[in-house]
Amino acid sequence: MNLRHDDNTTLGELKTEVLAFARARDWEQFHSPKNLSMAIAAEAAELMEPLLWVTPEESRAVMNRPDKRAALQDELADIVVYCLEFANQTGIDLATAITEKMTRNAQKYPVEKARGRAEKYNEL
Repeated sequence: MNLRHDDNTTLGELKTEVLAFARARDWEQFHSPKNLSMAIAAEAAELMEPLLWVTPEESRAVMNRPDKRAALQDELADIVVYCLEFANQTGIDLATAITEKMTRNAQKYPVEKARGRAEKYNEL
């Protein structure tokens, strides 16, 4: 039984695990920022494919199908693994990067202007 969950696993632990996996296979030689960014984009496309041409409601229903959910979970995991390895290879501290980005987002999308709206910050 896997006891790891989002609420008890740190980004640092995941980054360490991903790096150890790549190093054990001597894959770091292939993990340039260019290649990793392209892998992230390719996996994102695979995540999008089963949801293409369906309504937002249908896309939510797709997640209730165990086979589709499992496939999409794998694609999302692939994306996150490549993101973690990108951070490993470039020295980006993800917690800092996310915190700084959310601070900038909060400034660009103040609640009083953005709540319930999908417009970009310069259109609010």
